[in-house]
Amino acid sequence: MTSHLKKLSAAGVLVTLGIIFGDIGTSPLYVFQTLLVEGGKINEFLVLGSISCIFWTLTLQTTFKYIIITLQADNHGEGGIFSLYALVRRYGKWLAIPAIIGAGTLLADGIITPPISVTSAIEGLNNVPALSNPHLHPEFIPGSGLILGIVIAIMVALFFFQQFGTKVVGSSFGPIMLLWFLMIGSLGLLQVMHYPTIFKAFNPYYGFKLLTEHPQGFWLLGAVFLCTTGAEALYADLGHCGRKNIQVSWIFVKVALLLNYCGQGAWVLLQPQGTDFTGVNPFYTIVPNPDLLMIPAVALATLATIIASQAMISGSFTLISEAVSMNFWPRITIKYPSNIRGQIYIPSINWILCVGCVLVSLYFRTSEHMTNAYGFSITIAMLMTTILMFYFMRYVKHWPLWIVILILCVFLTSESSFFITNAVKLLKRIFFVVFEIGLIYTMYIWFRARKINNRFLHFVDLREQIPLLNALSADESISKYAGQLIYLTKANNSKQIEEKILYSIMSRSPKRADTYWFVHIDTTDEPYTMEYSVDQVEKGKIIRVDFRLGFRIQPRVNVLFRKVVEDMVHRKELDITSNYESLKKFKVVSDFRFVILEKFLSYNNVFSIAEGFILNSYFSIKKLAQSEAKAFGLDTSETYIEKIPLVVKPVTNFKIKRIDPHSGEAIPELAG
Repeated sequence: MTSHLKKLSAAGVLVTLGIIFGDIGTSPLYVFQTLLVEGGKINEFLVLGSISCIFWTLTLQTTFKYIIITLQADNHGEGGIFSLYALVRRYGKWLAIPAIIGAGTLLADGIITPPISVTSAIEGLNNVPALSNPHLHPEFIPGSGLILGIVIAIMVALFFFQQFGTKVVGSSFGPIMLLWFLMIGSLGLLQVMHYPTIFKAFNPYYGFKLLTEHPQGFWLLGAVFLCTTGAEALYADLGHCGRKNIQVSWIFVKVALLLNYCGQGAWVLLQPQGTDFTGVNPFYTIVPNPDLLMIPAVALATLATIIASQAMISGSFTLISEAVSMNFWPRITIKYPSNIRGQIYIPSINWILCVGCVLVSLYFRTSEHMTNAYGFSITIAMLMTTILMFYFMRYVKHWPLWIVILILCVFLTSESSFFITNAVKLLKRIFFVVFEIGLIYTMYIWFRARKINNRFLHFVDLREQIPLLNALSADESISKYAGQLIYLTKANNSKQIEEKILYSIMSRSPKRADTYWFVHIDTTDEPYTMEYSVDQVEKGKIIRVDFRLGFRIQPRVNVLFRKVVEDMVHRKELDITSNYESLKKFKVVSDFRFVILEKFLSYNNVFSIAEGFILNSYFSIKKLAQSEAKAFGLDTSETYIEKIPLVVKPVTNFKIKRIDPHSGEAIPELAG
């Protein structure tokens, strides 16, 4: 997204409507219907209490927590749980845990948001007068084969077109969502005009009364929570639009949402006492002149839910991309379908989400059944964000402790209540629990194993190795391995190098080269940093290159390194002409070769049960991950993969006895 759209402007607000508010903006399709289904006897007490709870949830949870407070936690303009973690991670090593849990549950939400949104829209066909007779048109009953087929076809098409990017259709998202919010606001206003007293529901008294006096009062919070499920994704998309555009456009969005919820409530209260609301979705019943307007309303709802699904899919790609950059996820193929910064496509995640969405649709069939399993993941993600926000408010913003604790108490009270009411849905959503555990398990294993790996890295002073490397480079009795030999190093200190790299150069078959390069990549807390520095440790012989890349920049080392070499040659700091006499005469460029040191788990190890489980899991997952050569964008023709054993705790506590080969008797050990 271009930077000018992050500034407050009409264009920025329009784009924000298309990118940010799809999920939360389509919630009126199913929230109030779910409350009526779960609330039992429908009367003024239930309707006013439900709308009151919706209003205060949108006010406290969405407006106060996310729009006002959390959006301040922007990491150089970027949002999301990993951006927040990057801001606070120096205040506690354990903060990686809530970041991992929050990211895993948010990703799991990606396989239910598209099905519930699209299904609730397509089920509107059941309200078209010509199709509403279940005896004449049973194919339009919710859960029927035709509606299910349409939903699955839309989702498969949506995931299929991800590989081409959203550059062409993306420009229409804003206008479509503007029409959507104008429509739902207008539909609600028409009903409110007939029953203006519905606005008294904004009094918190009615919400409190519902929660305390209704037989199912407290448990209705599980349905109420559905009105704010898009709030976490709203923060994750901060980088696309900017804080001001989100905050200003939210005013319009919230008014439209509340008008629609109030309109649905007003319509219900205007119906004769004893009306049967079974199978009725108030969202579609408030559409006037259904013969003329119902099909356009369903069509616009379908487009809005597709946009909401697109935002969730794009957010999942961004989240995984950040996880890879911050070493929470194995390296996988990431593609860039357009020249728009930040627009990415991850094939493996795309098709995992696609299969998940299709299976969810086939298993639950109707939006009503899906709402019974919706919300649990997001409550956990919100709780994790709250934990990280405590550190942001206290240690980054330096707010007074009493204010931070007060805010924390408000959020933890509301989110814990939502969590408890959604936890009862656990048995109905075992399908998702496996997916969530898999995501969190992968992130945790990858993070912990990298920490264990790094604990056993041994470094040596690079400058002390200068005489040895110079001697090797000049030793013509050894066949030249490469003109320019490049290693990737994890040494943050430019004066050091891993012992294993030195072992690779000197031992086995010594690797003679004209120039030894050591390339280090430092992932910064800023999202789009692209900087590098060069240190000629020994001019023309030993060179260290440090890249500083933002966590949203893919480390395509081949391209970046080539750019550095070109720049150094242009500045006359480097001569890369081949040193072979026959080639030097014709100024042929020297050859470049990368060496990637790939670890495998040695059998010569004794672990604790925990470390053994983590490392064995890590290397099992690594087999499915992208190779380091491919991950760093290195051409296979100029890359050599060298396998080295990872010995964490070598086996040493054993004795072996030597015997005489003739007599078979033990030979005494030497003293000392």
